[in-house]
Amino acid sequence: MISKAEFQKEIDLIIANAIREDVGDGDHSSLACIPDTAQGKAKLLVKDDGIIAGIEFAKQVFAYVDANLKIETLIEDGSEVKYGDIAFYVEGASQSILKSERLVLNAMQRMSAIATKTKSFVDLLEGTGTKILDTRKTTPGIRALEKWAVKIGGGENHRFALYDMIMLKDNHIDFAGGVAKAINLTKAYLKATMRDLKIIVEARDLNEIKEILDCGGVYRILIDNFNYEDTRKAVKLIGNQCLTESSGGINENTIRDYALCGVDYISSGALTHSVYNMDLSLKAV
Repeated sequence: MISKAEFQKEIDLIIANAIREDVGDGDHSSLACIPDTAQGKAKLLVKDDGIIAGIEFAKQVFAYVDANLKIETLIEDGSEVKYGDIAFYVEGASQSILKSERLVLNAMQRMSAIATKTKSFVDLLEGTGTKILDTRKTTPGIRALEKWAVKIGGGENHRFALYDMIMLKDNHIDFAGGVAKAINLTKAYLKATMRDLKIIVEARDLNEIKEILDCGGVYRILIDNFNYEDTRKAVKLIGNQCLTESSGGINENTIRDYALCGVDYISSGALTHSVYNMDLSLKAV
């Protein structure tokens, strides 16, 4: 996993690029009709039910645009919200509030939707001991925000990108010439490059699981697209030799049954690629 400093660097880049994209050489709508001395106040109005996420990100956006903006937080990230709630007030230069508005709303609407969906999966797993993981199926350019939202919703982050963990999937295995060859080549690569990266290997059937276990040195086995019966067999076969993860089309209707097979983790791309934005508004008061 990436460090806090590396993660913050990603957030900083997202903010800088989003403001560049949206503001360009100036917010001419505001510049045309609002004096640069004008002061104002706005509220973040919730118009949906769910889990709020992105409050802390919004604070960073406001600080980037104008360090003199003042934020009064009424609701914290991860809280349940309902229609009509006010999450925060922001006060200061009217032009700065307007310049920040769209980025704050775009990010918070998406982050809140992801946190809400994640929380629903977490609730379905309650009492099983299984944790929900996100994937790399994220929106290009804002992965850090989406993975942050998963954490706010109570889920766990998988690897952040291609560089912070080794994950040998079906194509890697096939291109390398088989499971054992892919794992052995990976170990040799890590040794030669002096990299300390955890190895996850995808298994397509019980025979591949046996091959993986024979090789050893694997952090987690991805039990991919197995049915319930074979998942239980796989978990029993693996025992405590490494961690286990189920994936492959698992949804709200099947997630608990897979968890009851005894896996440590379930990963779901749906946490980030199949959500509907929470309705939020920033309104002058």
